[in-house]
Amino acid sequence: MPLFRFAQAYLAPQAKAAAAIKVDVEPAKPSKRSEAARAPTIAQRMPVGAWDSHMHVTDPNYPLAKGAAYVPGLHALTDVHNFEKTIGIRDTVFVQPSIYGDDNSCLLDALRVVGPSHGRGVVAINPDTLDITQLQEWHKLGVRGVRLNLKSNDATYTEDSLTTMLRKYADAIRDFNWVLELYIGMEAMPILEKIVPNLGVRISIAHFGAPTLPDPKDANYPLNPYQLAGFTSLVNLVRAGATWIKFSAAYRFDNDTRFRGVESIAREMLKVAGDRCIFASDWPHTRYDGLDIKPFVETVLDWTDEANLTKEVFSLNAKELWDVDQRRDSQDPLDCA
Repeated sequence: MPLFRFAQAYLAPQAKAAAAIKVDVEPAKPSKRSEAARAPTIAQRMPVGAWDSHMHVTDPNYPLAKGAAYVPGLHALTDVHNFEKTIGIRDTVFVQPSIYGDDNSCLLDALRVVGPSHGRGVVAINPDTLDITQLQEWHKLGVRGVRLNLKSNDATYTEDSLTTMLRKYADAIRDFNWVLELYIGMEAMPILEKIVPNLGVRISIAHFGAPTLPDPKDANYPLNPYQLAGFTSLVNLVRAGATWIKFSAAYRFDNDTRFRGVESIAREMLKVAGDRCIFASDWPHTRYDGLDIKPFVETVLDWTDEANLTKEVFSLNAKELWDVDQRRDSQDPLDCA
């Protein structure tokens, strides 16, 4: 039974070992290597109460949607916990992956184990066939948003059809004060700029707004983000107050190993709307197996440290968006040792 397996994996005790050796010798002059070893780890740099606002839990035992783009590996809660611990995060937002369609069973089972104190969910729905009682139950589990993924499936739409679609989703979630999570290309932001102010719900834009970036070999860094199609509209949306943007999944759009393509987007967003930017790992990086996300996490920490907005981007903004009690951290500390 998947839920039983989730619970076993997540609640299994983690063995800990500690050893201390005292050596009575003359202190050596620190080397550059030892100084580097003393540099704070990502987990040590991470602010207390940080949230990972976009990640996935998957299990091949859950049925795939027709036409699913890939078959998932097992990325169960024990794997989630082990990964998040390496970057100093305990609290996670599970986002429905496209491979499961509108069947949120895997995500909901994960929320049942984690509980609403440490987990939130963003589900997929069909707004034409809603069961209000079901949504109420999901809300109790920690669901706080619905996802509309137009990018992964290369969906086509017009301004009219997108407007109709977004209104249906907004009408379905407005009474729950849920978030409408959009994975959509940045070129669509001028359309969203017209639609969003009339929806009456909060919007989360995934993955830097999915920009189209120049090839690194042809790029002149730093980029001017306002030359990217749709970026000005994205800025206007985030400034207006109802839209958040996720710093996440740079590897899906930026082929520069130093993330200089999305850096221009991030720095400008921190400058114009630092209270609407949130961090997400996009773990387990579906279709990018084996990716090491830590360099990206460290880079985002560098950007936010320079802007004096690390606590906001990794913790406070996410808590506001996902309806998290901000008093909890002083009562529930995280051991990231």
